[in-house]
Amino acid sequence: MRFYHLFNSRFSSFSSTISIFGKDSITMMTFLKTILIILLVYFGLKFLLKWAKPYVISYVAKKAGKQFEKMFQRAANPSANTSEAGKTTIDHNPTDQKKSKNTVGEYVDFEDVE
Repeated sequence: MRFYHLFNSRFSSFSSTISIFGKDSITMMTFLKTILIILLVYFGLKFLLKWAKPYVISYVAKKAGKQFEKMFQRAANPSANTSEAGKTTIDHNPTDQKKSKNTVGEYVDFEDVE
């Protein structure tokens, strides 16, 4: 019976006026939860990226090394790209390329008037 007055409805308005944030305590708690979530996501991603960065860099370096190796092999063996001996290949290069008719106008030499 001693603490009955704490749970009584007529004291609920009194306890809400004592609270630090007043009537806006729900919005303030929502705001604080949002800030806490943002901070947790920020520091979580920071930690995760710091941990994963060496693996990502080594993966990218391996892929780039493979690409350079392929390009070097193509440049070193140009005969590998040619067709079989005795076979005729025709490379068509169009000769009727359109020339641009970009005429701006004629040059006018202006003189300074004093």
